[in-house]
Amino acid sequence: MNLEKRVMQSLKDAMKAKDKSALRGIRAIKSAILLAKTDGSGAEMTEEKEIKLLQKLVKQRRDSIAIYKEQGRDDLAVIEQEEIDTIEQFLPEQLSEGDLENIIKGIIEKTGASSMKDMGKVMGMATKEIAGRADGKTVSAKVKSLLMG
Repeated sequence: MNLEKRVMQSLKDAMKAKDKSALRGIRAIKSAILLAKTDGSGAEMTEEKEIKLLQKLVKQRRDSIAIYKEQGRDDLAVIEQEEIDTIEQFLPEQLSEGDLENIIKGIIEKTGASSMKDMGKVMGMATKEIAGRADGKTVSAKVKSLLMG
């Protein structure tokens, strides 16, 4: 079942359950899908694009949480976190720290990377292989630590 159908089913379920926090997150996904479909590119919504879309929504909310906490608005940060929890239900299962490290070590071995000069090569392969199972910031930090250490 594609993302749009899963979102519509979840929207109905959340409406029946009167779950306001889930409704906010699901409506945000629905809105983003609609915008992506009508952006004029005419491109098909592939699973890869759906994952990137969801990751973007999560990243935006994480950035908002940081700002809200900085300004002492924990009430707004809680709302954003609830939306993240809802959106993440539609993402593939996230990799554990150990699994992520093992995948990146394998990529470093495959590419023969030995220094920070090779980071672009490693990141390119890691992004394709990990696709949606870890955010880019975490992957980048792990690649840096393994190439430097």
